[in-house]
Amino acid sequence: MTTDAPPPQGGPETQPPGPTTEQFVAVQESAEFGELRRAHRSFAFPLTVAFIAWYLLYVLMSNYAGGFMGTKLFGNINVALVFGLAQFLTTFLIAWFYSRHAATKLDPKAAAIKSRLEAGE
Repeated sequence: MTTDAPPPQGGPETQPPGPTTEQFVAVQESAEFGELRRAHRSFAFPLTVAFIAWYLLYVLMSNYAGGFMGTKLFGNINVALVFGLAQFLTTFLIAWFYSRHAATKLDPKAAAIKSRLEAGE
């Protein structure tokens, strides 16, 4: 893999030292990091479970409720096609909801933690 970016200037002695292992562990054990982790998990886990359940419902209904899934809604459009397309729609909606959640709830907390870590606090 090649890039057009020039190599970094100077050696390790000219770059500022990064956070130590102890600083990373301290941040990981902080209440603020725990709050960030909870904010992520409280959003991601329920939506993941809901989407997997929705997907499995679609698969099971396709297998065991062929009559219902084959019901024509209009023209050649049946319930199975609508459910299949709804899978794509819910995927994009979840991604959009997550990006909004991350931008409003996660990113500010993560940026605050990162700035304090980089400042050496």
